[in-house]
Amino acid sequence: MVRYGLLARLEAKPGKEAELEALLAGALPLAQAEPATRTWYAFQLGPSTFGIFDTFEGEAGRQAHLEGGIAKALMDNADRLLATAPQIDRIDVLASK
Repeated sequence: MVRYGLLARLEAKPGKEAELEALLAGALPLAQAEPATRTWYAFQLGPSTFGIFDTFEGEAGRQAHLEGGIAKALMDNADRLLATAPQIDRIDVLASK
């Protein structure tokens, strides 16, 4: 059962929305290659606001994800694409289906 999660909120710089969207959509193969990542979603909340939600069975999987390719890609492009630092919250999953 998934018990751990991450919720990240990303705000694109003006004019960088399409690039951030492409980066997130292109990260799917990286998420698929992470055996401990049970679910992974990249989404858009508004014109310049994006997010990532993912779940894990254990803390080790969550930590591996934070140290993996998607996080590296985001951090490598943060200054160029993001208006503010990413807001990344560790969450505890109370129930899921």
